[in-house]
Amino acid sequence: MIRAAVIGWPVSQSRSPLIHGHWLTTFGIDGAYGRQAIEPDRIDGFFKGFADSGLAGGNVTIPYKEIAARAASHREPVVERIGAANTLWVEDGRLCADNTDGTGFVANLDERAPGWDAAPGEALVLGAGGAASAVVDALVDRGFTVRVVNRTLSRAEALAGRYPGRASAAVLSEANRYAATAGFIVNTTSLGMKGDGAIDLDMRVVPGSTVVTDIVYVPLMTPFLAGAATRGLRTVDGLGMLLHQAVPGFARWFGRQPTVTAELRALIEADL
Repeated sequence: MIRAAVIGWPVSQSRSPLIHGHWLTTFGIDGAYGRQAIEPDRIDGFFKGFADSGLAGGNVTIPYKEIAARAASHREPVVERIGAANTLWVEDGRLCADNTDGTGFVANLDERAPGWDAAPGEALVLGAGGAASAVVDALVDRGFTVRVVNRTLSRAEALAGRYPGRASAAVLSEANRYAATAGFIVNTTSLGMKGDGAIDLDMRVVPGSTVVTDIVYVPLMTPFLAGAATRGLRTVDGLGMLLHQAVPGFARWFGRQPTVTAELRALIEADL
């Protein structure tokens, strides 16, 4: 039996077992995907002995993505660029790392808002945390010029500084100024998750053709997206990013290429 797991602290909230369990059933694979809650004082040793853990690989969630990247013997180029990994596998006895968050992010947009990047211009990214790193990397790859706004300017500058001439930084309080010319806006912060605060962005200044998305998916329609929808803007929720980022890992561990279907989305929506 091939075994994989999601690794974090905590991991009880993760929907990854539901996603991969659905695909294992669909393909009739003799495999298992579980949860590995690893205490912070054990995580370095866990990654060091990963090749002997009995796991073919796994997903990494908060707060261990940066630690996983450092622990890997082989890192895909995106991991080298952003310094974080969310997908691990063992190859020739080595721990290997990838980051599929950006892949999942753009795949969700390709599916739910076709043509969103047909004429890439200015993109506004709210937040400068780990998720923002993957999002900015993916947007630059798609040809956008990115403005990163964050409460702490130094964090936004550190992220934007990885892409000279393609990204710049500002404080979050200036978001409305840049929203007025942005063709794409994404919230990468936790604001709006289960009523956790709100984003102070005036949707009235946003151009009517702008696409707005949120990586938060609990609730599916965050206050941020609701405000954009009320303004008549095209919106995309964050659930598809979760689903699409899981595809490459499953293919590596279990040898079959899964697809994100309406059936899978309905399964996860019912669990939210």
